[in-house]
Amino acid sequence: MNKLFSILLILMMGAHLVRPLGLPGLRKRGDFWKIALVGMLVFGVTVLLRTE
Repeated sequence: MNKLFSILLILMMGAHLVRPLGLPGLRKRGDFWKIALVGMLVFGVTVLLRTE
């Protein structure tokens, strides 16, 4: 699941650089770093919630 999520994030960041997504907070091309920040937070939460 983490691999699928990371590929999805990379595709979203690339698409945002080509044409901004237009979502609140993601209206400029330079805002692609916010997608990466959300991805890092999600990965951090999954690491904390793992039972292994």
